[in-house]
Amino acid sequence: MKAPATNKARVLVVGDVMLDRYWYGDASRISPEAPVPVLLWQREEERLGGAANVARNCAALGARTQLLSVTGRDEAGERLARLLHKAGVSASLRRDGAIRTTQKLRVVHGKHQLLRIDMETPPSTEVLASKFADFRKALPGCNLVLLSDYGKGGLAHISAMIREGRKAGRRVLVDPKGDDYSRYKGASVLTPNLKELRDVVGAWRDDKDLARRAQGLRARLGLEALLLTRGEDGMSLFRRGRTVHVRAERREVSDVTGAGDTVIAALAVMLAAGESMESAVRIANRAGGIKVTKFGTAVVTPRELFGKA
Repeated sequence: MKAPATNKARVLVVGDVMLDRYWYGDASRISPEAPVPVLLWQREEERLGGAANVARNCAALGARTQLLSVTGRDEAGERLARLLHKAGVSASLRRDGAIRTTQKLRVVHGKHQLLRIDMETPPSTEVLASKFADFRKALPGCNLVLLSDYGKGGLAHISAMIREGRKAGRRVLVDPKGDDYSRYKGASVLTPNLKELRDVVGAWRDDKDLARRAQGLRARLGLEALLLTRGEDGMSLFRRGRTVHVRAERREVSDVTGAGDTVIAALAVMLAAGESMESAVRIANRAGGIKVTKFGTAVVTPRELFGKA
């Protein structure tokens, strides 16, 4: 497949960022104090998580990427900023002294997670208002908007962002969270997974019933398309009067962490580069399949997708 001209893509990512930390070690013995494993710590690794991982994936595919988000005035926020700069992402991070930067600490033995510890605080109203002002200023410099909602409170103005983005003639892609999708009304594309969609439309009996429910939701929200990610069963793209199923490429799964980030990032970059919706979905499906062969949050490169840099 010929590689799209991703250098033409200018993607604005807005959402909840987090610092993913990994503690690796050997957990071959049980504590004498309680029936829990003892980890003999060996090394630590830090990676970009949440919307920061989405932005990193966009940049790795060749898009000029800008990220808007909120962090605390702390060491974790500084580390996030450095990692984003290293990844080639232009980041505008509002610092909120009243919160701590969201972190996910994973304790790992081999390639198996033993424990995950989450640290998070919702940002303040004043900082969120400032971020919305930044969003309006950044719109003219992008040709696609990607809103990555992790439910951490950083997208309080998401409905207004969708309206502003669409008014400016930009496609707006949303990775949704929670069971209230009314706030995403008017977006171009939503990318729920099976569980997320089921929480919103209820359980379906078969694929025909699934299509009816998904198309109903798409119509109610006024979406151009709804892209359902189905894990090992691939993806289903629901558009007005048309449903397209894309099979997953069979690969050995190492870790699904961050796969949704990779999928929506690839979809965004390909659409921003001028690919058709169905072509962009097929490329995003391939990108997701490549990502799950990698442990932890990771990027997919043009060479892996298309066989060349």
